[in-house]
Amino acid sequence: MRGQPDPLLKIGEQDHGNRKDGQIWALKDISIEVKEGEILGIIGRNGAGKSTLLKILSKITAPTEGKIKIRGRVGSLLEVGTGFHPELTGRENIYLNGTILGMNHAEVSHKLDEIVNFAEMEKFIDTPVKRYSSGMVVRLAFSVAAHLEPEILVVDEVLAVGDAAFQKKCMGKMSEVAQHGRTILFVSHNMGSINRLCTRCVSLEQGQLKYEGTPSEVVSSYLSKGALEKGKSIWITDLDSDSDPVQLYKVSVTNSKGKVVETVRSDEFILIKFELTVRYVLPEFGLSIKIMSSDGTTVIHTANILSSSKMTPGKWVTQCEIPSNSLNTGGYTVNVAADIPHREILFDLNDILSFQVLGVSENIGRYPASTWKGVLSPDFSNWKEWECIPDVNGQ
Repeated sequence: MRGQPDPLLKIGEQDHGNRKDGQIWALKDISIEVKEGEILGIIGRNGAGKSTLLKILSKITAPTEGKIKIRGRVGSLLEVGTGFHPELTGRENIYLNGTILGMNHAEVSHKLDEIVNFAEMEKFIDTPVKRYSSGMVVRLAFSVAAHLEPEILVVDEVLAVGDAAFQKKCMGKMSEVAQHGRTILFVSHNMGSINRLCTRCVSLEQGQLKYEGTPSEVVSSYLSKGALEKGKSIWITDLDSDSDPVQLYKVSVTNSKGKVVETVRSDEFILIKFELTVRYVLPEFGLSIKIMSSDGTTVIHTANILSSSKMTPGKWVTQCEIPSNSLNTGGYTVNVAADIPHREILFDLNDILSFQVLGVSENIGRYPASTWKGVLSPDFSNWKEWECIPDVNGQ
């Protein structure tokens, strides 16, 4: 408030770029237009302003500046138990939510059985909500929000509370809702769900709009932002203690010619090289890597274990080769971890570097990799030759 630097910041951190006159703007200079029938994904780190944006759109919080224009009824699912009264039963809360959305008793009654069946709450629908688990509350709340037909459905990360089967069920229901021309705003940290469900996506950073575009483009940009460098050799500086038994000090991605690169062709093999220092003899040592796609899917997870008979103090080098024609086009990040198997984790580093795989415009015998979906695009050159089978008349 005195205009001085924040004394609680960690050493080396910078103050918030959106701090001004002693205030921190949760959202600043954001302008978004969402059309009817769109499914808009909203992503960003914790504290980026995603939930605040949804609360403003749901008219729970008023904006300090600017204005919002909404055409249609809004159904919100922002927190566990939003809009539910704990002393009322599940059935009574369904009618309460319907009334808030502007529906009459007959309209809610028409949808009641469908809501209860979807939430799988038949046995507990006349039990007070205060006796529900958080997962049960989410099941019923989502079912109410999806079936009472608001024109705009606003869903925060609250679905993560539910079990995997119900989350899958919810995704299917939201796709069905969107097909009927209703609009959905969906906040999630699950990049796979954002890619599968959304038609457009935005990314927030420190309360400001950072990226906007197709889900695959925005998710790729958001995830690559977390990498320390893009495709270059990386010096790890946070493992410089002499007490560490193993220090990883260099990681790089190279192409088939041994050149450190940001991008590599899909028909070239990729080498990921590691250089590290071992300070004293270990009983055993394992180094593992994960290659992650732009939507956060683990594509490759492999490890190299060195036995105690070979482990001696000194500098060590190893590399992992990813065969050509394996990865599809797109962005990938690398996670690295090391441990003494079954005893101790030595380090676990996420997104320490990233690289792009480019499609090949002309590749005899194959389509360009960019025409295929998925994260893998192997060259199945061992397909059997075509063979004509004679019909019953021998023709």
